[in-house]
Amino acid sequence: MTVLLPAIAPVALIILIGFLAYRTLSLESRTLSQLTIYILTPALVADSLYRTTLSVETSVGLVTSVVITCLILYLLTWGLGKICKLAEPAQKSLIATTLFSNNGNLGLPVNAFVFDEPGLERAVVYMITTGLIMFSIGPALLKGGGISEGMRLTLKLPLLWAMLGGLSLRLFSIELPLQLDKGIQQLGAAAIPIALIILGMQLASTRFEVGIYEICAASLRLLGGPLVAYMVGKLVQLEGLDLQVLVLQAAMPTAVNTIVLVTFGGDAPRVARTVVVSTLMSFVTLPFVLWILVH
Repeated sequence: MTVLLPAIAPVALIILIGFLAYRTLSLESRTLSQLTIYILTPALVADSLYRTTLSVETSVGLVTSVVITCLILYLLTWGLGKICKLAEPAQKSLIATTLFSNNGNLGLPVNAFVFDEPGLERAVVYMITTGLIMFSIGPALLKGGGISEGMRLTLKLPLLWAMLGGLSLRLFSIELPLQLDKGIQQLGAAAIPIALIILGMQLASTRFEVGIYEICAASLRLLGGPLVAYMVGKLVQLEGLDLQVLVLQAAMPTAVNTIVLVTFGGDAPRVARTVVVSTLMSFVTLPFVLWILVH
């Protein structure tokens, strides 16, 4: 386990800095969040796709595995909600907290520290796929309406356009003049530490409450997610680093953006508590998952 500490310790340090900064400085997490969502993360996505060395086969395998994993997790949580006779808001919240992991703010830096650049490239593919699912199908699942509203939300966010821009530059072998690509690369490099600082600030600002629901929901995300991803990866015949990144990304705690997503339908306070509980529990479960992956 001590071999894994160099991968976990830097992530924990930056989160702690964000936690302390929120308690001691007059920082607004909303401003930093908007900076990350609209500038830094799109720059990271565009730069990663522009420089990617992934083959089409690898990318298709990862995307397919992510979609199937999300589908199985949805059916699983929907079935559990019916069996446990959860109220509709609680069931929708369980679906949201299980489906959508924090594979951006936490997943990207963990994969980067553990698997270096090749792992980060694969983690970005995972993040883009779940991001598109979250903001297109997610609102429809929670609200019970059509997908059109979710698609409009997706088109408003720069993530999709950054993805298309990065892929276009890569496919057509376009070189940006005046070393503009280095500017985009530097913006993207800032996304990971800023995202971790935001996560620490959110932990400091969210009230910590633990109940049976929160523990069960967090366990389903942290343990059920990677287990389903592993089985799906084996089914799709992923091997080596592809399978490791798929499972590790699926082992991340509930995404903070889920709190925003449940405004379409669900119990926002319950989701917020699940985000905090799953994030704190992940400091125990992630080293365990990592230990299994590297052995």
